Amino acid sequence: MLRGSCACGQVRYEIDGELRGRVSHCHCWQCRKHSGASFGTTAAVLAAEFRIVEGDGQLGAWESSPGIHRRFATCCGSPIYKTLEAIPQIIALRLGTLDDDPGRTVEGHIYVDSKAPWVTLDDDLPTEPGGSKFGDRF
Repeated sequence: MLRGSCACGQVRYEIDGELRGRVSHCHCWQCRKHSGASFGTTAAVLAAEFRIVEGDGQLGAWESSPGIHRRFATCCGSPIYKTLEAIPQIIALRLGTLDDDPGRTVEGHIYVDSKAPWVTLDDDLPTEPGGSKFGDRF
């Protein structure tokens, strides 16, 4: 089991499973804006294995693009996950909200053509200009 929470701890969740697909640092403008950082680190989890255990009433949502719904903690603003109407069985989880070690590491950088100009990628992780190779985590 994996556990996670928002920054203030009012929203807590559990995952009765493991991360699915690739773990990626996404440099697209949306992930940068939604995380308030140079990239967002995301992996998929099965919706059937994910549950909010505390603070469900504190979850806000908005449609960031047609069919993409982002959930965040209204108490502190932490981005928690997003869902895509086209694949409702998958949740794209923001890994910065995990409280437990998922036992996985990042496998690549995606959307590096959109990365912030002040970011230098100096690790040995593979990069992808868009999201197709490493971003297909669903």
